[in-house]
Amino acid sequence: MDRVVLDTNIVVSACLTPEGAPATIVELALLGAFALCLSPAVLAEYREVLSREKFSRRQERVRLLLEGLEDVALAVTPDRTLTISPDDEDNRVLECAQAAGADFLVTGNPRHFPASLGSTRIVTPRDFLTELGF
Repeated sequence: MDRVVLDTNIVVSACLTPEGAPATIVELALLGAFALCLSPAVLAEYREVLSREKFSRRQERVRLLLEGLEDVALAVTPDRTLTISPDDEDNRVLECAQAAGADFLVTGNPRHFPASLGSTRIVTPRDFLTELGF
């Protein structure tokens, strides 16, 4: 089963728009179609971003989503600090992918990441769904 890390923008997009590739990916994660991998830092970033004012009317949806993701996720603890990206939060996502031995890191902003990190391919939501056969 593929190990996958979702960049925060995928989870945020899924909360804002219940249709589309990010929402489909989050739904597939909740259904166990792949092994979602989360580190404490990535989960904390999901929580921080989704607690912002623009999500205030969606707090029940956010709570259920985060609980669901945490329930199905494979918890990983990075043992290395990376400084590959100029965006520190992106480095935490890369650390999670590396610690998980992830097959994919899915992001809506691939330009913020290298094309790959070791054996982890960094792909867009559409490319990831194509890889899964959707």
